[in-house]
Amino acid sequence: MGKLSGKTAIVTGASKGIGAGIALGLAAEGAAVVVNYASSKEGADKIVGEIKAKGGKAIAIQGDVAKAADVKRLFAETKQSFGRLDILVNNAGVYNLQALEALTEDEFHRHFNTNVLGLLLATQEAATLFGEAGGSVINISSAITSLNPPNSVVYTATKGAVDSATRVLSRELGPRKIRVNSINPGLVETEGTKSSGILASDAEKYMVALTPLGRTGVPDDITPAAVFLASDESRWITGETLVVSGGLR
Repeated sequence: MGKLSGKTAIVTGASKGIGAGIALGLAAEGAAVVVNYASSKEGADKIVGEIKAKGGKAIAIQGDVAKAADVKRLFAETKQSFGRLDILVNNAGVYNLQALEALTEDEFHRHFNTNVLGLLLATQEAATLFGEAGGSVINISSAITSLNPPNSVVYTATKGAVDSATRVLSRELGPRKIRVNSINPGLVETEGTKSSGILASDAEKYMVALTPLGRTGVPDDITPAAVFLASDESRWITGETLVVSGGLR
């Protein structure tokens, strides 16, 4: 019996990276997991296959969290498949680090629609599906909100909004036994940080130099924190921001 046996979780943006690692970790502790993805069906199906191969329960559901209709369908299909929801991990996000002069209206809205609006839409639906026992919402923010580096104003602003939303929603949803917390990772080796050129760059060297534990993180460094916040072990914790960054801040 895992610490999440009998529970159901939705992990948004779970076809790769941190989200995939969290989906696998929740499943390993007994949760039935909905692996949400926006475009990478292949990646989501791979994670579902890994979970099922170990005896777990999982399904992949497509949906863009920035679209209200997609979010409603995601939660409706979750209810139809598993009949309940106990855990929501708001992991889906986008980032494009660029100077202020490169900012466009479209890029601003792309970031805020996914990173902030998507989180709020998903939490709104989760709050209606959680049962009388409440539930756990885990937002994936970023240690960037304390670093505040140049050329990151839009992305950093979205994650600052996530930190604030976490605190507000913990107060608003607490009376319904719904806990809301945030995990703020440092630099993590993922498909995204590889394709963006951050890894093996001067930027990575700079951040590693600022990290007391002296390395870039991997998704498995983040997963245990998510499992903890999803479980009853954190039943008296809400409104908190847990920085999981090797000390980078």
